[in-house]
Amino acid sequence: MKVAVVGATGMVGNVMLQVLAERNFPITELLLVASERSVGKQVSYKDKTYTVIGLQDAVNAKPDIALFSAGGTTSEQWAPKFAEVGCTVVDNSSAWRMDSTKKLVVPEINGNVLTKEDKIIANPNCSTIQLVMALAPLHKKYRMKRVVISTYQSVSGTGVKAVQQLENETKGVKGEMAYHYPINRNAIPHCDVFLENGYTKEEMKLVKEPKKILGDDSFSVTATAVRIPTAGGHSEAVNVQFEKDFDLADVRKLLSETSGVIVQDNLDTNTYPMPIYANNKDEVFVGRIRRDESQSNTLNMWIVADNLRKGAATNTIQIAEYLVENNLV
Repeated sequence: MKVAVVGATGMVGNVMLQVLAERNFPITELLLVASERSVGKQVSYKDKTYTVIGLQDAVNAKPDIALFSAGGTTSEQWAPKFAEVGCTVVDNSSAWRMDSTKKLVVPEINGNVLTKEDKIIANPNCSTIQLVMALAPLHKKYRMKRVVISTYQSVSGTGVKAVQQLENETKGVKGEMAYHYPINRNAIPHCDVFLENGYTKEEMKLVKEPKKILGDDSFSVTATAVRIPTAGGHSEAVNVQFEKDFDLADVRKLLSETSGVIVQDNLDTNTYPMPIYANNKDEVFVGRIRRDESQSNTLNMWIVADNLRKGAATNTIQIAEYLVENNLV
């Protein structure tokens, strides 16, 4: 299996290499790919040093699978070129997510939609992935009517520059700003750019992507996305109204039996999900599961995951694993 990691020198690219090694993904030849300014850099993988190559050289090498995390513009331009030479691209940017001709995949939920003909596959937004991991089994049993989400997103979701801003501010050092405002000791209700409807792109991803992944647009979603001063891990307060009533014990049982989900919900021991404990883990953690007493058939819960792993790198690699296991590449 000849595998290319595109964006190998970036934050998610580094995590991809870590996850590929941890999961022992079957690689016979590894191509580490980045933009021209990173070509020639040395990167280690499994105690071996690789030289970073450019995008055209990677296309010429005709990899079997290309794992992309190099931004939307790069994906739009280069993913089709990789696909043309028979490579299957799994793309972590937002470029292809809402393209009606491309699949948007969380393997535990809808991996079965993939075929050999899918040469460009979209990885969902990090906040969407952890959300649908918890919602999918509940929707199947109780049928969602309306979902209200408030996110508490780490600076790593913005990138290296934002992580550096937080570190600088924590130390009292002046430096380059990733945000319009200080992030240390602050909460910024502004993730991605604002759209004409007053929502941000991040909020609208949360509105649209779950419907595509679940193959159902019968429920409505509204979201508010907030950036907070944590270095890693996204958290979400989620309120879901269902068509059918539920029993809380059944909800906990259903979630705990869902692959990739861990229920942390014991108030007697103050056990609930937090980003500090989700760090460097692939599971989605769900807690604070309780009935909304203001409205019938409505549930509140708190969902946390490592946004660089299950929210990005791990899900991308799980898609690649699914392709390999089912002989789709």
